[in-house]
Amino acid sequence: MNIQNYINGQYVNPINNEWIDNYNPSNGEVYCQIPNSSKEDVEQAYKSAQSAFSKWSQTTLEERSRIMLRVSELIEENLDRLAEAESKDNGKPLWLAKAVDIPRASSNFRFFANAITQFASESHESVGQNAINYTLRQPIGVVGCISPWNLPLYLFSWKIAPAIAAGNCVVAKPSEVTPMTAYLLGDICTEAGLPKGVLNIVHGLGTSTGQAIVEHPNIKAISFTGGTATGTHIARTAAPMFKKLSLELGGKNPNIIFADCDYEDMLKTTVRSSFANQGQICLCGSRIFVEASIYEQFKTDFTNAVSKQKVGHPLAEETKIGALVSKPHLEKVLNYVEIAKEEGGKVLHGGNQLTIEGHENGYYMEPTIIEVPSDECRVNQEEIFGPVVTIMPFNSEEEVLEMANKVKYGLSATLWTNDLKRTMRMSNKLQAGIVWVNTWLMRDLRTPFGGVKDSGVGREGGFEALRFFTEPKNVCIKY
Repeated sequence: MNIQNYINGQYVNPINNEWIDNYNPSNGEVYCQIPNSSKEDVEQAYKSAQSAFSKWSQTTLEERSRIMLRVSELIEENLDRLAEAESKDNGKPLWLAKAVDIPRASSNFRFFANAITQFASESHESVGQNAINYTLRQPIGVVGCISPWNLPLYLFSWKIAPAIAAGNCVVAKPSEVTPMTAYLLGDICTEAGLPKGVLNIVHGLGTSTGQAIVEHPNIKAISFTGGTATGTHIARTAAPMFKKLSLELGGKNPNIIFADCDYEDMLKTTVRSSFANQGQICLCGSRIFVEASIYEQFKTDFTNAVSKQKVGHPLAEETKIGALVSKPHLEKVLNYVEIAKEEGGKVLHGGNQLTIEGHENGYYMEPTIIEVPSDECRVNQEEIFGPVVTIMPFNSEEEVLEMANKVKYGLSATLWTNDLKRTMRMSNKLQAGIVWVNTWLMRDLRTPFGGVKDSGVGREGGFEALRFFTEPKNVCIKY
């Protein structure tokens, strides 16, 4: 089958009739093709969005909300179909797609459908000057949304939903590695009654299709989630054009474990925070620091728990860890294991590619634990984005804070302790956009999300996203 672009409410082939192979990670086989869209396809999508903008931006909040709630309902009704597509396209276990990815995509539309009805602007009375100032929050126009391959529909909808809720029209590009659920979303939006042109989905490579979106002179805002190197390139292109930018980029997140934690809860959660989605989540705690007094116990217990994680075909119910998303990515992650060995790291578990019977060409890898002698090694400084974690001990709060912050990233951090004062001190000093204490990946969609340093610019989530996708205009009236 061929995936098509979704432009002006219709599925269309790329203008140049060029196509890209799309692989099933579980068996390494091509199972469909996607458009290799050109600048002309992006221009077609832009014109569709621009044509729809004047009417959509003036559509009542109640009507926008109603349509978006219907999209949310239809995603729920198509849970099985979407989850199966996500699992096949990405390699993640089917149960994970059913439990997390697709429900969260539905929640994203539902949340912003409701949030837009509560989004308010400010007014200020200028006492003594007989004047009042009020702020309008107006949609930007046509915006670009570019999403990654690790949580395909989850993060695609995380961008699209606030953009259209705020009254914008969208030219969106999903990852060329995992395009299927974005493709299926077009039908859902049509059935929900989303007007033609409000959402346009263009498939293709980041270097061509994505670049055409970023450099389009009339697409005035770019929301991007992906790697830091790509984010740097986008900023270099878009900043001189004075576009609004929201960049959610890489992470190298510390998981800091003190001896006074709830040990069993910590251990269970740390297995999940290390290897969920094959470690392909920007929020995974890939650097594990353990207080010296419990380090040896943790090392034994953690290795034992990880050894029980079943690696297998995504559709198998017992599978905990599925296939990595692509062959090049698998090779990159395996290479980091070799780098760790060269730097003096000791592989405590895993480190190897796996062959699954009946699916010998799939991209499978053992969950991997590496004991490192120094936090300054490459595997502790560079984002691997796979089922690989490092562990090392620490002796003091000051020492672990220094190590936790001594990376170029600052997306998230996890802290395990029952000491309230330590919680407050550490949370204040950790250089991260989000700090989880005694939990991991617990999200309230009202809260701001994003990172510091090389982990990005701007915030998503809640009213932060609606602020990004609108322009404030102050009106001053003297009376």
